[in-house]
Amino acid sequence: MTVYGIPNCDTVKKALTWLKANHIDFEFHDFKKLGVSAKKLKEWNKKAGYEKFLNKKSSVWKDVDERVKESIVTADAAFPLLQEKTSIIKRPVIEDGKFLFFGFDEQAYKEHFLK
Repeated sequence: MTVYGIPNCDTVKKALTWLKANHIDFEFHDFKKLGVSAKKLKEWNKKAGYEKFLNKKSSVWKDVDERVKESIVTADAAFPLLQEKTSIIKRPVIEDGKFLFFGFDEQAYKEHFLK
């Protein structure tokens, strides 16, 4: 299982704390150090749609130029921005086999990991 995120993000911290408390092994992929590949974004888009992980509520999104925001109407248009500004990706992203989840939701985690 891989958890993608940024270590100083409060939501990522909550998720990692929950996983550790429940003795769930994971590999952490730090967006700031390792970035995210176009291939990975395409995988996520195919499974969930880019709108699910493009976090328009983030402070980074709010600072994006309005013309750039208006140009994000397809996944292909979103990917360069998501790669340049990984803080716009909703976090954490958890991949565990076919399970793909964006954000922290204790109930969803329980249903998947503690079944």
